[in-house]
Amino acid sequence: MEDSLASRPGRRPRPPRRPERQQILLRRGLALGAGLLILILIVLGVRGCLNARKHRALSDYARNVTQIVDETDQTSKSFFGKLSDPGNLSVTEFVAEVNADRSAMDNYVARVDGLDTPGDMGSAQDALKLVYELRGAAMTEIADKVSTALGEAGSKKATEVIARQMRVLAASDVVYAEVARPEIDGVLADNGIEGDDVPKSEFVPEGTRWLEESAVSSALGSVSGATSGETAGVHGLGLIGVSINGTELTPEGATAVSAEETPEVEVTVQNQGESTENGITVSVTVNGNTLTGDISSIEAGAEETATIPLTPAPTGEVALEVEAEPVPGEEVSENNEASYSVVFE
Repeated sequence: MEDSLASRPGRRPRPPRRPERQQILLRRGLALGAGLLILILIVLGVRGCLNARKHRALSDYARNVTQIVDETDQTSKSFFGKLSDPGNLSVTEFVAEVNADRSAMDNYVARVDGLDTPGDMGSAQDALKLVYELRGAAMTEIADKVSTALGEAGSKKATEVIARQMRVLAASDVVYAEVARPEIDGVLADNGIEGDDVPKSEFVPEGTRWLEESAVSSALGSVSGATSGETAGVHGLGLIGVSINGTELTPEGATAVSAEETPEVEVTVQNQGESTENGITVSVTVNGNTLTGDISSIEAGAEETATIPLTPAPTGEVALEVEAEPVPGEEVSENNEASYSVVFE
């Protein structure tokens, strides 16, 4: 038996095989590596898209600011150009053009406020908004005072206000040059953006000339029809009509007026002289309270109306005193004033 077993041929050993668990781990490792590679590529792609979008937003912001600044410079040239040389502009035309420049500045203020601002530009945008808020407020004040400055009554005070607002405009130039522009350009540089730097902007030209009251006064004095003293010829105003909320008043008897809404006195004044009159003040006195309104300019023979709200609104029967203040050179002013009895019911 033993010999029989011993005589059997021996079994050949099986070739070694890689364990199945090792193969599974290898496949998992390869899959994980491929997944990580794909994830890295996705992250890099997303980051690239975000960076491209950020760069595009910053460039768009800079281009929008540049456009506003360029248009602002055009308004500056228009405004100071007519101050330096008003040519044949009449007072009325000059005032209208200054108001157009003021409207343009109001438009720039709104556009700056509505800029789509990338996060990195937050501080720069705040500085830019301050620049244009200063410019907008100053141009509004100048436009409001220029007609009075071109006249006789109140001319000196109005010119002082305009000169003061010129200094506000100059201050806005400093804020732009020292804060807003460097911050905008700095953010662009930090993000590797070249060629989109915003331009310089000096709204007030020629150094400090326009900051002096004398320069403003001299410029306004060269406007055709501006009053720098009593103009030769006949001067005179006349009250043509007075109404409250559309109800015409008569001096002969009491006039009933509805008190349901805020009463507004409408005073119509005619220039009965030979020259354009500027800076006319109209006053309404009721219950010892005097309220005033202004008419910027009235050409010879023309009529203009000042509207004056009565606040606080009177009640019951009251006496209403209305006057258009005499202009320089006016010798007869009895027809500049009138008294009315009004019943508010």
